[in-house]
Amino acid sequence: MTEAVTNTDHDVFSEVLTLSPLDPTPSEAQGMLCGFICTGTPEPLTQWLAQLLPHSDTGEALPAELLAALHPQLQQLQDGLRDPEMQFELHLPPDERPLVERATAVYDWVRGFLFAIGVSGVTTRHHSPQIDEIIQDFTLLTRLDLDALEDQEENELALAEIVEFIRVAAMLIYDDCVPVLDDAQP
Repeated sequence: MTEAVTNTDHDVFSEVLTLSPLDPTPSEAQGMLCGFICTGTPEPLTQWLAQLLPHSDTGEALPAELLAALHPQLQQLQDGLRDPEMQFELHLPPDERPLVERATAVYDWVRGFLFAIGVSGVTTRHHSPQIDEIIQDFTLLTRLDLDALEDQEENELALAEIVEFIRVAAMLIYDDCVPVLDDAQP
């Protein structure tokens, strides 16, 4: 079972995001990181940081203590994606927040995930047709009209189903693209 995101984890993640000139939302940034992990990108944290913190004019590097604090979060995401209990969770606002805010966070997460898939070149790799279908479904999710979203029970249920689909789809992509490492470990 994965651990819930703690305030310390959230603070570390937020600090990295404040350094990014791209101004991603936390959901978008986690989607990007998950995309790099799910596609089997070597050094996903390094690739993620290269996208979030492109070389700046100031040449400032990420402080070593902040980089070290990110490694447990990377490990937690990797563990969640390969967890047979399916405990992987998206970084989204709590259920108490307005529906449109949560739906926008889902949109951001998917957009970040698709960005990482594109950067990783997963579309040129050998993978199952199911992955193509998931990528198409994710692309359709980025076309939803969130401005017209009303705070109704049926929309709440639909959002919950979409979140569940995204969770399972991310784990399927991970299973398809990342070699099984558990069998190789003692």
